Amino acid sequence: LPILKEVLASSGVFSSKWKKQEELVYVTAYDILFGQEIAVSGSVEEYIMLHKDTFRTALQKICVKRKVSNVEDLLSEKTTVKPKPRFVRVNTLKTTTGSVIEVLSKMHKVDKDDMVPDMLVLPPGTDMHKHPLVTDGKVFLQGKASCMVAAAVSPKPGWKVIDACAAPGNKTVHLAALMNGEGSIIACELNKERAKTLQHTVRRSGANNIETVIGDFLNIDSNDPSYAEVRAILLDPSCSGSGISTERLDHLLPSHSIDDQDDAGSSARIRKLSAFQRKALSHALSFPSVERLVYSTCSIHQAENEDVVSSVLPLASSLGFELATPFPQWRRRGLPVFYGAEHLLRTDPEDDLEGFFIALFVRKAAAADALEPSEDGGALGRKRKRACTTRSGGLRAFSSLRLSRMDVLCSIWGI
Repeated sequence: LPILKEVLASSGVFSSKWKKQEELVYVTAYDILFGQEIAVSGSVEEYIMLHKDTFRTALQKICVKRKVSNVEDLLSEKTTVKPKPRFVRVNTLKTTTGSVIEVLSKMHKVDKDDMVPDMLVLPPGTDMHKHPLVTDGKVFLQGKASCMVAAAVSPKPGWKVIDACAAPGNKTVHLAALMNGEGSIIACELNKERAKTLQHTVRRSGANNIETVIGDFLNIDSNDPSYAEVRAILLDPSCSGSGISTERLDHLLPSHSIDDQDDAGSSARIRKLSAFQRKALSHALSFPSVERLVYSTCSIHQAENEDVVSSVLPLASSLGFELATPFPQWRRRGLPVFYGAEHLLRTDPEDDLEGFFIALFVRKAAAADALEPSEDGGALGRKRKRACTTRSGGLRAFSSLRLSRMDVLCSIWGI
C-alpha cells in the first residue's frame, strides 16, 4: 500500500475529485500495476486505464530510486509474508474439476483441497491472472477462506437464496455453482460502482440464475410474499477488513475498508461497523422461511464477530434458530466468550492465509413452523409443528428465552 500511494502521488494525476472513491482507486490501480488487466466497468476503471502508462512510468521511477531492478524486488522490500499457495476455485458452471486439473497439471503441481469442493491448490507464486481458464471464467482466483463461506451455506439446487452484500460477486457465483445453476439467487449491492463489478463477475461466471438488485438489503421487507420462499441467506457485510492478507488489497474496497489499527478512531469505526452488522444479521434472521444463514466477515476483531453473534442469540432462539458447526474438522473455532462459541469458525491471517469468521445459523425443523407445499405448488402451504428438541448432532440450541421479535430487535439496536 505505501508503494501504491507513492505511485499515485508521484504521477500527479490523482486529483481530489476521486477522494471519495480512494479505496476503489487503490484496488483498481493495484490490479493494473501488480495483477491482472481488469475489465472496464465503471468511471474509476476508465480513469485508471486512461492513465495506466503514467502510473507505470511512476512505478519504474520508484524502482530506479530504490535501486531495484524490477517490481518484484520492490515489493519484497515491503513484505515479510511467507510464501503462500495459490488457491483457485473451479467454476463448475462452465467446466469440470477433472478438466481443469488436466490442463494445469501440465505446468504445475496440482492438489485438490481436502475441505472445499472444486478448490485446487497450486504452488506459491503461481501467476494465473492471464491464464485462459481465468479470463474465460472457468477458474476463479479465490482464497480458501473466502470459498468456505459459500460452502458453509450449502444451498440445495432449486433453492431461492439471498446474497445480502454481494459485490464483488465471487461468493455469489460460488453459490450458483453449488446450486448447479438451478433455483435463484438475489444478489443485493448498495454501491452502484461495486454493483457493476458484481454484474461483470456474474457474466464471466456464466450463471443465469442470479438477479442483481442495486439497493440496500435492509430495505427488503422480509414479510413480502416475493421473499416467502427464500431458504438461505449469505450475509457478508461491510467490515474492517482486518483479516485480509496485506499482499492483496481487497480490504481497501468500500465494503471492506479498514482504519489503521493504532489510529485513535479505529475503535469508533469498529463500533459503528458492529452496530450495522448486528442490524443486518437481525434482519436476515427475520425472513420466515430461511433454513440456513451464514454470517461472515474478513475481520479478526471480536467486536465484529463473536460479539455480533452473541448479541442476536435471543432473537435467533425466538425464531427457532440454533448455531451449527461449519466444517467440524476445522480446528480453529470461535473465541470462548459465550457458551456455544465453539460452533463458530475462524481462520488466521498468518497460518490460514486470510482471517475470516463464519457463523452458521440453522432453523430447527423441530421448532420452526415448516412450510409444506400446497396443492397448487405455492409457497404458502399448510403448516405443521413438531415437538421441540434442545440438541442434536453438531447443533447448539440457545436458551429457551422467548421474546417478541420487536422486543428483541429494539434491544439489539438500542431503541
